[in-house]
Amino acid sequence: MRKLVYYVGMTIDGFIAAPDGGVDFFPVTPDVLEFITGDYPDTLPTHVREQLGVDVPNPNFDVGVQGRATFQPALDIGVTSPFAHLRQYVVSTTYESPDPAVEVISDDVTERIRQLKAEDGKDIYLMGGSRLAGSLLAEIDSLVLKVYPVVAGAGIPLFTAEFGPTSFRLTGNRTLEGGTVVLSYDR
Repeated sequence: MRKLVYYVGMTIDGFIAAPDGGVDFFPVTPDVLEFITGDYPDTLPTHVREQLGVDVPNPNFDVGVQGRATFQPALDIGVTSPFAHLRQYVVSTTYESPDPAVEVISDDVTERIRQLKAEDGKDIYLMGGSRLAGSLLAEIDSLVLKVYPVVAGAGIPLFTAEFGPTSFRLTGNRTLEGGTVVLSYDR
């Protein structure tokens, strides 16, 4: 059975983006880039993989799920299928995909995630955002958090959900040369 893995970058104070959704303040240093291209190349958008010369099989994921706000930056640059190397899903009640490679999930998101998890294959990459991760918290099997050495003070939190403590077990930690820490947790 597949696992739903929330792989995301965040600040020390728990934000995955600025209040306006921007992420350009995260320090993507050579060590971070080396980590991503070496360990999680499947989390790079297809056009970025091409720019970086990353041409490897997907080691972790073959399905990607994201919320509408997380998907918007790709649309803003004219990319309608940002993760062509994955089966792509966008969760939205307002968006209709013009690209046949991107399927929209507009209702019963939890049930659709459970169906995807029951399939054979690699794990499912939960790209964000905060509201989607909060709504799927009960379905998330693993977290991979890139904690950048930055305090934002405000922004979009890692999860937007009602209070409901959920325990995870630390399964790995790795400190990159520039100070980014990668923490892995399993439910």
